[in-house]
Amino acid sequence: MSTIEGQSRATLNLRAFIDAVLAIAWSALPDGSLDFVNQRFRDYTGLSSDQLIGWEWKSVVHPDDIPKLQNWWQDVRQSEQAGTTEKRLRRFDGAYRWFRIAAAPIHDEQANLIRWCGINTDIDDLKRSEQNFRQEAEDLRTTTDAIRQPIIVLGPGGTTIYANRVALDLTGLTLAEVNDKGFLSRVFHPDDIERFRAERQEKLSRGTPFELEMRALLKSGQYRWQLVQYNPLKDQRGQIIRWYVTGTDIDDRKRSEERLRNENLVLREEIDRSSMFEEIVGSCKPMREVLKQIEKVAATDSTVLILGETGTGKELVARALHRRSKRATRPFIRVNCAAIPQSLIASELFGHEKGAFTGALQRRVGRFEAADGGTLFLDEIGDLPMETQIALLRVLQEKEFERVGSNHLISVDVRLIAATNRDLPAAVGAGSFRQDLFYRLNVLPIVVPPLRERAEDIPLLVEYFVGRFAKGAGKKIHHIGKDTQEQLKAYRWPGNIRELQNVVERAVILSEGDIFAVDQSWLKPESNDSLPPRETLSVLANRELEMIEAALAESHGRISGPAGAAAKLGIPRQTLESKLRRLGIDKYGQKRATSE
Repeated sequence: MSTIEGQSRATLNLRAFIDAVLAIAWSALPDGSLDFVNQRFRDYTGLSSDQLIGWEWKSVVHPDDIPKLQNWWQDVRQSEQAGTTEKRLRRFDGAYRWFRIAAAPIHDEQANLIRWCGINTDIDDLKRSEQNFRQEAEDLRTTTDAIRQPIIVLGPGGTTIYANRVALDLTGLTLAEVNDKGFLSRVFHPDDIERFRAERQEKLSRGTPFELEMRALLKSGQYRWQLVQYNPLKDQRGQIIRWYVTGTDIDDRKRSEERLRNENLVLREEIDRSSMFEEIVGSCKPMREVLKQIEKVAATDSTVLILGETGTGKELVARALHRRSKRATRPFIRVNCAAIPQSLIASELFGHEKGAFTGALQRRVGRFEAADGGTLFLDEIGDLPMETQIALLRVLQEKEFERVGSNHLISVDVRLIAATNRDLPAAVGAGSFRQDLFYRLNVLPIVVPPLRERAEDIPLLVEYFVGRFAKGAGKKIHHIGKDTQEQLKAYRWPGNIRELQNVVERAVILSEGDIFAVDQSWLKPESNDSLPPRETLSVLANRELEMIEAALAESHGRISGPAGAAAKLGIPRQTLESKLRRLGIDKYGQKRATSE
């Protein structure tokens, strides 16, 4: 077979292959003129082979694309290298659609160019999608430029794509500078950047919205705090295609928080300098009143009754009273009356002799003896059994007692501080608490407010507890979120400071980073079983008034003497007279008129 015959047969085979291709395909001579188009090409254009071969193919190219297509075709033929371009071809109905035109050279065994082979692929839908995407992107840029807030658009991995006009104006940077990899280091404060990068990368990988607080450098040369919020844009498959980042100036808020922290720090330093109040943390008006009462009462030897709900810090008040008293160098002994079995409470308080009861194998010194010269704090005094109340009343009146199993009197010099979360006047009315003991205890009452009445102290308390527990756990917690603070302030705290302390300790132990946060499920709704604190105090005051009026009525206005009201109440005459003045009533139980 001759070479010419072989080439002819190869040409026929090539044409048969091209004609069978489902895409628009063609072949051309070395000079660039078409010598064959397949059936798909003819069907698309509605033209015959004679109307397309040679250079007639230009008739189906969009007029605006012909010059560019000719230049491209010439460059490809001169290089004898494969190439692609994108141009519009007219369909049989007159509509133009975009095609990707690919041409490849065919050489013989001697590397001589003998033909071009090409395929045209319809990409019109893709081009329209790209055009729509570009238009949407342009519209979005126009919209973001109109928003008076800095906005930055990121790619899925966090690379900067675009910054709106406000962001550029605030920073003084160009879009090219924003797109630079060193953008973050140029904009954010050096002290924040390391933390920012680590948190940002970790949270970007989660694919959920998040926010960070950073100091940004403005074109004025000033750093201002910004709340930087990240929100992802996802496609129909749930894949992130963009991150939209907004910045909100929170510098004034941060400065106010810093000022408040400094004020609280100064307050704590003042409290520490006055030596004293130790772990009593608070600056609200109710707590300032409590601290004033402590200062006034501490110097006396009078009995103090501390009232307040469970967990309000009554023991701290008792310890503060002791530390500021002249007994500060002597013992402070605490007894939880509710934690000791009733059968053993007398022995616990007053001691016992050897053999006084089964199990008393040796003499035991009681808490009153141990506190001699110092302070005895009886917590939960409302739980004392009646027989112990009688013995306690004797100690308060006579300053002496007997050990269990002994008739030998022991004298002691003890300042008594009692505390309860119970309604003692109600217990008096019910016969479970002695009236005379109540008045012996209620000489100088101090009411500790519940935490819900001092919500403004919660940020200070949280900061104090976080610092204490973080140090104990060997952790560093640098930030307490605003949302967390608001969540804690909104909760009613039925367990008061003790509950807050436990919640903070748990959160610190379970924390994995340097941000303090509390699981909302820990803050359960408050039950309505307990009486509101102000109502409780009102009931106490009213019942005290009723008992005094009843005693005055029985004594016909007489205050002193064996048949007087003071004796009936079991309190000194001076104490009753002081209460009458405080309550504004005369010795006949009548309310005195007051002048404005």
